[in-house]
Amino acid sequence: MEKQIKLFLDFLENDKKLSANTLQSYKRDIVQFEEYLDSKRLVYTKIDEQEIRKYIDYLKEEGKKSSTISRNLASIRSFYQYQLRNKKVKKDPTEGLESPKIEKKAPSILSSEEVELLLEQPKNVDLKGIRDKAMLEFAYATGMRVTEIISLNLEDVNFDKSFVVCTNGVKKRTIPLGNISIKALNEYVNNARPVMIKNENEKALFVNVNGKRLTRQGFWKIIKYYKEQAHISKDITPHVLRHSFATHLLQNGADLKSIQMMLGHSDISSTQIYMKYQDDGLKDIYKKAHPRA
Repeated sequence: MEKQIKLFLDFLENDKKLSANTLQSYKRDIVQFEEYLDSKRLVYTKIDEQEIRKYIDYLKEEGKKSSTISRNLASIRSFYQYQLRNKKVKKDPTEGLESPKIEKKAPSILSSEEVELLLEQPKNVDLKGIRDKAMLEFAYATGMRVTEIISLNLEDVNFDKSFVVCTNGVKKRTIPLGNISIKALNEYVNNARPVMIKNENEKALFVNVNGKRLTRQGFWKIIKYYKEQAHISKDITPHVLRHSFATHLLQNGADLKSIQMMLGHSDISSTQIYMKYQDDGLKDIYKKAHPRA
């Protein structure tokens, strides 16, 4: 099975063009499944639906969340579909199984006032402050995922026309940039980044103090630092800024389809979770606009 796992992962990377993080998720799920089969002395080519059900029960007993189990099952299903196409198995044992129902929780968001407070924290007094100001403004202005932000190269930003091109796997999307974000980016790119980089060939848009591409962990630490500086009690992650971006757009009249395109959701059902907050936004607009409100 080890050889087949490697071939499957190569297929996902080279043919499906999946991101490194997604590949790691697939690998983790499939290897965990392989270890389970080994512990039960089972062969992956000879198991049936009942054995997959037992594995799902095992994951539940291990305390795994429904979302984790659902992802595991999706990974295993993809693996067997690949094996089926390559005639390594005669039947997909996951075919008749439904994924566990996942309750979609409302995303955590910041109020407009909290966003303002957070973005006010970085000061343009040193290189790091200039970079951090540009990065936080950019994250809120675009709603991009942290992996997408740290993967950006300088050439991905069009300063003249105020937009950024985000590439996720084989998909590309163009996201507009507001005046404040562009101003902060210009300050960083012209006055801070040239001093921070050690190698003129460095392509990364956002770099760390060593002049190398910023990491996910580095991004998270920066946000945590300014959250504490702002004395905001809510837990703030890069994804909270993404949620806040989408929610504030919706509350201020943006249509769901446009937000879906900017967020890079392949299915609009993923974007509809933000509808929960639209009612409050509409009430505020109504109260401000209606003469008898």
